[in-house]
Amino acid sequence: MKKLIFVCTGNTCRSPMAEGLLKAMLPDNCGWEISSAGVCAANGWPASEHSVEALREKGIDISNISSQTLTPRLIAEADLLVTMTEGHRQAILAVAPESEGKVFLLKSFGIAQCAADINDPVGGSLDLYRHVRDEIDAALPDLILYMMEAKGTE
Repeated sequence: MKKLIFVCTGNTCRSPMAEGLLKAMLPDNCGWEISSAGVCAANGWPASEHSVEALREKGIDISNISSQTLTPRLIAEADLLVTMTEGHRQAILAVAPESEGKVFLLKSFGIAQCAADINDPVGGSLDLYRHVRDEIDAALPDLILYMMEAKGTE
């Protein structure tokens, strides 16, 4: 089974939302294990209240996701690391330059390949979290196509 890790800063807002959204889109037998972590995360924190609520509105429960620090071991074990910002991508490459071929911005897949950051909603309103949720959600179909192509090359 291949491993995908979504990466943000504290692993309580963007990456848990991405994890929940993607898991909801994929069948259980898709061949990918989906998780999330943060470059500056403490271990064991719950997803933020607004993140949980924004996904609850879509019928997705992420209340069981807790934060974890992105460690060199997690980086090495991952087949794909999907970051929310270029800064997160650079932080991973600073620790593990050999991982360059498997670290991508979420918005860098597909035809557009706009490579734009997904801004951190921490401390913002529920409406801001909804906007970030929808931005992540819109980027996932192109990621799924990439994942299915990658799985086919096993």
